[in-house]
Amino acid sequence: MGEPDTQVTNLLRQWSGGDPRALEELVPIIYKELRRLAHYHLRRERDGHTLQTTALVHEVYLRFCSQEEPQWENRAHFFAVAARMMRRILVDYSRRRDAEKRGSDVLHVSLDDALSIPVPEQLDLIGLDGALDQLALFDARKCQVVEMRFFAGLAAKEIAVVLKTTEATVRRDWVIAKAWLFRYLEGHATA
Repeated sequence: MGEPDTQVTNLLRQWSGGDPRALEELVPIIYKELRRLAHYHLRRERDGHTLQTTALVHEVYLRFCSQEEPQWENRAHFFAVAARMMRRILVDYSRRRDAEKRGSDVLHVSLDDALSIPVPEQLDLIGLDGALDQLALFDARKCQVVEMRFFAGLAAKEIAVVLKTTEATVRRDWVIAKAWLFRYLEGHATA
């Protein structure tokens, strides 16, 4: 773990211990990374998408700050939770927009870069969310691996720390999850 990672981990633990100054020191450090992640997801959205990078980051930040007693193990754990929050926010936004439009202009996300498997050019986020929910029923850990890789951009080593497993297991889960998601999404695209 590098020096910046150690600094983030220490600040997260201090924040977990109730030190409000730790949060003040932490925000500028994590803000840049959260912004990078949000931009990564939003740049793949369809034209005319109205949710902005800053709004997504601020929503994640507000959700973090509203937690009564956050318990952070380390940087990887924090960004794993951020990944789940971003997923929920993007899916909720997509559902609200879908309800407003009565089915038109569904929020789309391409999985080509993130999953490195042949999938349709555009995939709606609600479809991906449903697929991840089904994957969680099949194997919750594999779903967590996909969330952390896709939504937080965590490396296998970081995911292994969060899940308390080995990098080899994470890599194996990643391969199986990609294949499972491909079959699931392909089957629902043709249905």
